[in-house]
Parts: sequence; C-alpha cells; structure tokens
Amino acid sequence: MTTSRAEGATSAVYDVAVLGAGPAGLSAAVAAASQGSRTVLVDSAPRPGGQYWRHRAGDDGARHHDWDRFRRLERELAAQPLLDHRPGCAVWHVERPAGATDTRFVLHTTGPDAPRGPGGPDTPDAPRGPGGPAQRIAARTVVVATGAYDRQLPFPGWTLPGVFTAGAVQALLKGQGVVAGKRIAVAGTGPFLLPVAAGLAEAGATVVGVYEAGLPTAFAAHPAATLRNLAKVAEGAGYLRTLRAHRVPYRTRTTVVAAHGTDAVTGATVARLDRGWRVVPGTARTIDCDTVAVGYGFTPQTEIPVQLGCEMRRDADGSLVARVDTRQRATTEGVYVAGEACGVGGAQLSAVEGELAGLHAAHVTTGAAPGRGRLARLLRRRAALRSFAAALHHAYPVPDGWLSWLDGATTLCRCEEVTVGAVRTAIDTLGAADPRTVKLYARPGMGLCQGRVCGYATTCLVARATGREPTAEDLRGVAGRPVASPVTLGELAAGSDQDR
Repeated sequence: MTTSRAEGATSAVYDVAVLGAGPAGLSAAVAAASQGSRTVLVDSAPRPGGQYWRHRAGDDGARHHDWDRFRRLERELAAQPLLDHRPGCAVWHVERPAGATDTRFVLHTTGPDAPRGPGGPDTPDAPRGPGGPAQRIAARTVVVATGAYDRQLPFPGWTLPGVFTAGAVQALLKGQGVVAGKRIAVAGTGPFLLPVAAGLAEAGATVVGVYEAGLPTAFAAHPAATLRNLAKVAEGAGYLRTLRAHRVPYRTRTTVVAAHGTDAVTGATVARLDRGWRVVPGTARTIDCDTVAVGYGFTPQTEIPVQLGCEMRRDADGSLVARVDTRQRATTEGVYVAGEACGVGGAQLSAVEGELAGLHAAHVTTGAAPGRGRLARLLRRRAALRSFAAALHHAYPVPDGWLSWLDGATTLCRCEEVTVGAVRTAIDTLGAADPRTVKLYARPGMGLCQGRVCGYATTCLVARATGREPTAEDLRGVAGRPVASPVTLGELAAGSDQDR
C-alpha cells in the first residue's frame, strides 16, 4: 500500500474505487476484488443495495425483486478481504492531482473516516451517515456507478405537500415501511410505475389509479427485444396481475396535469392526452386523492463523469449520459462507468455493466485477465438487455407536449421559486437562448439542488421556446457541478487540517 502527499499523509492508494453500492456498484466492487484488486466501495446510504434493493435492517426481501442476487453480492462483499466498504460516505468531488506519481484520482468525500466492512471498526448497528470530517481516498482507477433519480416534469400544484416522485414513494415503503398516503394516484410514464403501484396496493394503500401518459402497446413494435427478454415481460405481467387483484384502474394516454389543495393535496386533475401529450379537450376530470406519485423516467447522476472531463452524449430517452466503449471505459483514461450513468436500462443491465467494469478495471491495475467464457456470457447478456432498454425508450417517449400543461404561474424551479413565466421572460425579453444563460438571468438551478430537479425541464422549455431540440451541450450545462453532493464548510475545514 502506498501514499501520496497529494492525498494526505494517511491515505491508502486503492487499485479500484467504486462510487455507488447499487446493482452496478456492488457487482463492480465484488468483481474487481475477486480479481485481486484492492478495492474501495463508497456509498452515501447506510446499507448496500441502492434504490433498487433499498431495505430495512432485517428485511427478508419479500417485497424485493431479484433478492437472491443481492444476498449473494452482499455475502461476497463481506467475504472479500481486499474490499473496503464505506457506507454513509458521500463523494462530492473527484480530481486527478497534479504531480502525483502513484495514483490517478483523489475522491473527496464526507462521512466516516474508517473502512466499513472487513477489518472496519464498527458493528452493523453502529451509527452511520454523512457528517464526519471530509476525507480523501486515492485510487488508480474509478468506476462510476452513481445511478439515477426520478425525472420530474412540473405541472400546476406539483410543489404541494403530498406530491412525491414515484421513486420517493417506493423508497419510503422499502426503506422505512411507510406508505406515503391513504389514497394515492400514480402517474407518469414507463414500466417503473407498475412496481410502485403494486407495492403500494400490497402494503394496504388505496391506489385510485395508475395513469400512464404513453401507450405501452407500442412496445409490440420491438418483437426481437421482447423475445430476448421474456423474463422481464413476465415481471411486468406479474405487476399487472397484482393491480387487477386489488382492482386498481390502469389508464393509458392519461396523466395527472394538476394537483389541488392549499396546505396539502386534496385532489388532482387527470386528462386524456393525444400522441404529442397535449390535453384532449373535454377529457379533464378531478379525482379524490391525498397523494400523487409521479415519474417520467430517470435522470442519470453524471456529475462525476462531467467533473472528470468524460465525453457525454444525449441518449434515446433524452438523458445526458457518459459515452463508454465495450469495456465500459469512459473517454477519460482510468474511468469506467456502469449503470444508469451511461444509459438508463434497469437493475439487471446495471449489474452486468458493473461486473464488466470491475473486471476490466482490475485487469488494468493488477493484470488479472477475466476468463473469455465469462466475458462472452456477460457481453451477450448486456446486448440483450440493452436491446430491451432501447425498445423501452422508444415505447415510452416523453414528447414536449407536456409543456402545454404549464401556465406562467407554474413553478419551474422550486428551490428558487422561479416560475415558467420568469423563464419565458428571460428568453423573450432578455434574449437568453440556452439553459445556462437562462440560469444566470432568472436563477433556475441556483438553489439547494443545483438544477438536479429543474434542469431537464428548464432545458426542454428553453429548447422549445427557441425552436430546436435539446442538445447534449444544453444538458451538460445544467449537469456540471464542482460539488456533486452537499458538503459543509466545517467538513471542508476539517479535511484541510489533515494536510497540516
């Protein structure tokens, strides 16, 4: 184990640093360590699993899909002597220090300063979570597996208490056993709505309806992808059976276009949509609900690849993702990307990409070559799953007709309370022609979330107003953040003291 002055006198240099402990990160870390690489797995959550396998202590996995895979990875995580697991540890910046000779990257993190897992000082019940002094972790290669979060589209009333993202509702249920409300409307687009609604119904909530803005039958136009992934089709059919058993209405080409209430949600307006997602006149009606769960796909967390100068692209679903090669290598040397950060495709695809990234990162650092049979199997599985993801993106598009649901008073940026009208003024009156300039003039994206919530919507609004499609550069402009997660001045000060 070596050290470098660039990282501080007490920092070990790992062969591989994996960012995120979801399906991609767990798979990458276990694969790298199994090939002889000294590996560190850094994650902000108290337990591994990410959003997909989010769970409470002692959870038997009854509510979780593919739980056996998680348990296997968890066992391997605990058994690997070369793998340090650091939960409750958030990475806020990654850099390549000038003059370092024995490492390429330094991870700046918050949270506990000691490894968690084999050889760590704590027990599974010890307090965990961000809040300790800022720490530095040095590594020769980095695997970015930071996942994604719910993409949000604004609509009148979306800032009311009682309006949640679909992922937040699921996280409450999986992580805390809490049902978000009594009468819940689930709306948006994409297959993720199905497990969310099914989980709520099984937990005892009254799901007043699932309102799918798209038309899932469009998936039938991709028979090859369907045949290669029959298990995933069966999974979706299982969720639909659960909804039928609980008599949950499922409506297509329909969504929530407004939420109502003063201090909390008391109802919502749902309406039929045409192919371009404009409201069909005369179809709006009010439903009785106290909670609205909405999800329009996912926004990949790409702050770290952007920080490291990786080449980015706009994916088929409109997301900004890192460009990778067949080995999951990004365009920046020493950086690998797996899971949603290189393309939203679900947990199974993330796990396969993570395993590939871990194997190839280990090969670079230790020279241990993975078996050809193993690689061939992973590559075939990745191809099949990517074809299914591509079919989903085409079957569940997000047309820009949703912008017609908005009026000038609709909040676009909830952190800074910037309205749609204020953004349109910046475009029409002040001449702003891109999201970055709109941000400077009207302040969307300058609040606590730094554009994570409103960045996509702002990009779409600006592009529509200027008569063009959003570009990767537009999205990169709202995704570039030198600080990838919140860090206090006290944590920064404590970290700087280490170098004195």
